[in-house]
Amino acid sequence: MTTQPISAVTESTSKPTHRWHRHPGVRSSGELTLGERAADRMRNSMGSWGFVFGSLTFLALWMALNGNHGFDKYPFILLNLVLSCLAALQGAILLIAAKRSDQISSELAEHDYATDVRSQELLEQLVTNFEALTAQHEELHRELARVNAQLEARK
Repeated sequence: MTTQPISAVTESTSKPTHRWHRHPGVRSSGELTLGERAADRMRNSMGSWGFVFGSLTFLALWMALNGNHGFDKYPFILLNLVLSCLAALQGAILLIAAKRSDQISSELAEHDYATDVRSQELLEQLVTNFEALTAQHEELHRELARVNAQLEARK
């Protein structure tokens, strides 16, 4: 887990697409494995409107170009095979992306917990210091009252 300031993390990331890339508790860019970077790219591309519209465009072009005269005529058997393979792979890809999202959530939760523990320790230290200062303040008030009483007695 890194403790870099947010500005240092922001400078080290090349092109963050989500806010968690800049979070100091989440590993990013150079700290990720090749598989983690690939899962992030797949999640960001396959879960986008660009992918949906690109797929629809691909299907429309395939059907328009192959209709009744191309290499894959009307029932589009080859297209069905391609889409079936894609669907089979997408299930695995979605599981990989979900696992990566869980890992990011876990890193964020771990960072939040560590931050809460540090905050609790600081708060306890502040309370202890405040109690000590309050005791010193009360002692100084008593001393001031004693000195004032002595000065009043001399007059």
